Amino acid sequence: MTEQFDLLVVGGGINGVGIARDAAGRGLSVCLCERDDLAAHTSSASTKLIHGGLRYLEQYEFALVGKALAEREVLLRAAPHIIWPLRFVLPHQSHLRAAWLIRLGLFLYDNLGRGRRTLPGSRRVALKRHEAGPPLRNEFHTGFIYSDAWVQDARLVVLNAMDAMERGATIFTHTRCVSASRGADGWTAQLQTAHGEVSTVSAKVLVNATGPWAVQFLDQVAKVGHDHALRLVKGSHIVVPRLFEHQHAYIFQQPDRRIVFAIPYEHDFTLIGTTDMDYHDDPSSPHINGEETNYLCEAANRYFKRSIAPADVVWSYSGVRPLVDDENGNASEVTRDYLLELDEQGAPLLNVFGGKLTTYRKLAEEAMDRMGSLFPQASQAWTSKGHPLPGGERQDVDRLQHELQSSHPWLPAPLAWRLVHSYGSRTTRILGQARSLQDLGEHFGADLYQAEVDYLRTMEWAVDAADVLWRRSKLGLRFNAEQAARLTTYLADASPHRASFA
Repeated sequence: MTEQFDLLVVGGGINGVGIARDAAGRGLSVCLCERDDLAAHTSSASTKLIHGGLRYLEQYEFALVGKALAEREVLLRAAPHIIWPLRFVLPHQSHLRAAWLIRLGLFLYDNLGRGRRTLPGSRRVALKRHEAGPPLRNEFHTGFIYSDAWVQDARLVVLNAMDAMERGATIFTHTRCVSASRGADGWTAQLQTAHGEVSTVSAKVLVNATGPWAVQFLDQVAKVGHDHALRLVKGSHIVVPRLFEHQHAYIFQQPDRRIVFAIPYEHDFTLIGTTDMDYHDDPSSPHINGEETNYLCEAANRYFKRSIAPADVVWSYSGVRPLVDDENGNASEVTRDYLLELDEQGAPLLNVFGGKLTTYRKLAEEAMDRMGSLFPQASQAWTSKGHPLPGGERQDVDRLQHELQSSHPWLPAPLAWRLVHSYGSRTTRILGQARSLQDLGEHFGADLYQAEVDYLRTMEWAVDAADVLWRRSKLGLRFNAEQAARLTTYLADASPHRASFA
């Protein structure tokens, strides 16, 4: 029997789950399929920032920056457990950018898009008298500080999928759309699981949110003629042992006029990135190369007293950004804005091209508004009100953690912090009636226990160790090969996860 939906969304990255959530919240029937894990590719390989993009001001992308800054406030309200404010320090080098130019840029950044309602504004600082100064080389005397926000990017994707599911959407992971046929009144698609099982679904509208594969999807799956082109740009990051003790992040200007971030990461590490390189290989498995690693090490060494080398890198990751090809010669200057195209030459097809993590909610809202005439029964836009994502109902996350530790005094503070900053108010669903660490079941390594793994498997679509260790968490940084192997065995032996929550 063919299941029927209003919307079939193909792609489980941030744009796909954002559209699925918005549509489900408007009362539409939604099916989303993702061939791998949620956020398996680009959406989990970001610099993990909710930001306007300070450097885009130099490219006169004022509308994009303003839109992103306004979204920053919406997302801070919607998911305070996985998104929180972060102050950035920009050490000044006069030969790269004049101080007046930086101050002008920061003034615009503070005021564009009605975006800075809760975060502190920018200011100039004497680095010798600020806690961010000592890690820097002695030649840096002046800096500028401004606000943005940090996000657990893959968790943002998962929570949007969970919210979509709780509003009625059907979510299939590890399920590929192998064909999509266009009729006069709708689409018929064949979905194939990783085990080879095939099912048929029909939908009034097909949404192509496949990211780097958007053009390939049109050519090979939907078989729709088009004149679109994407420019694939690889961005890579490295993680090294912690280079500074405070909680500020740095933004470093480079001689090639690019910028590189150095960000506190998982308490004991520093995240450094990103690069921008044109990419022409398979988007499924990008890897950092030696040139990129050297570039990022040298970028940090221009500023920090403590130098790093490729041997210091404990982890690296790369992602492929599907950017709208604006024929710009410099990969770092290609627009990060998005393009939505509604093709109504037959059954409607919505193509999503480009975009960035920060503006996913706005993209989804605009996508649904664009399709408004197709669904007169749908309710109005609703996500801009800051409706919380799962676990984000409590704005005071520090107080939530304090209450959790008061009610669970046996819970170590670092574990309580991690749980609250991953699951928010839903942490109690993991802990259940536990009265000790032993009640949480098998200890797999670091501070990961069976109760959390079971929650991730049954409620968050986690299937294998990589899903748990590198997307739902970053505990892979603290696991050894033997511990990861034991987790893999446990997940393989456990009862099958629920591929759909409909």
